[in-house]
Amino acid sequence: MKAKCSFQSTDTTLLKSLDGLRHLAETRCFKAWFLDQFGVLHDGKQPYPGSIPTLEKIATTGAKMVIISNSSRHASTTMEKMKSLGFDTSLFAGAITSGELTHQYLQRKDDAWFATLGRSCIHMTWSDRDVISLEGLGLQVVENVEEAEFILAHGTEALGLPSREARPTSLEDLEKILVLCAAKKIPMIVANPDYVTVEARALSVMPGTLASKYEKLGGEVRWMGKPDKIIYISAMNMVGVDASNSIAVGDSLHHDIKGANAAGIQSVFTTGGIHANELGLSSFGEVADLSSVQTLSSKYDAYPLYVLPAFIW
Repeated sequence: MKAKCSFQSTDTTLLKSLDGLRHLAETRCFKAWFLDQFGVLHDGKQPYPGSIPTLEKIATTGAKMVIISNSSRHASTTMEKMKSLGFDTSLFAGAITSGELTHQYLQRKDDAWFATLGRSCIHMTWSDRDVISLEGLGLQVVENVEEAEFILAHGTEALGLPSREARPTSLEDLEKILVLCAAKKIPMIVANPDYVTVEARALSVMPGTLASKYEKLGGEVRWMGKPDKIIYISAMNMVGVDASNSIAVGDSLHHDIKGANAAGIQSVFTTGGIHANELGLSSFGEVADLSSVQTLSSKYDAYPLYVLPAFIW
């Protein structure tokens, strides 16, 4: 077994091309697989070809699989979504989402940074995806920046109201609110650090874009998901493994791969997700040029050990 695992390396200059995950899985070197969902397992509308049987085959090796997602939804909602798309959720040890972590930290207030927050917040949320519930957190949603003690960013489509409903708001108008908040120097929590996500081959703007804008305005941001290692540590704690026995699979160099790098976890980069256009890919399963992947890795300062076209066996 030791010899079989000799491929493990922390050398960021190495990049190995795979045509599927069979070799990695059958070595049984990894006790846990941390899997991104959008862009890896499905596109928000349907599973990617081969993803379901690949999950089933990894499960036969005895490895534990955890979905780690920058979704602003609760973990239970993520699992319901997976089930509705045809995935067997019993194959997973569980799911950890940025939204779930945010809720836990706001609820417990045992983290020093969170303990200093007040209760009044500007809530940036979703409209056509339903408003994110703040039930049980004891927060007061306000519209007036002057009354706000922090910003809570779950979405990019609406502004939460004191009634717990939401008013559809353009991205431009949300950014205008950020300018006012930055002047007041109030902190932001971003419950979905993604900049964009893949939805049926199109890219949709996510809260990470707002958070990045806020940092450029001089605002303080607490990133509650990838690329911060917080979500990987939480996943390792969930299944009782350490970094050396874990591997992460993702389609975002900046979020999935950079986060895995920060946590000391080996990673697999699937090229057919959010970077497909940058890599010049036009169809599912198309193989990316390895030198192009290396150039893109350098651009994002994120280094996978393996690269493959899609989450296939």
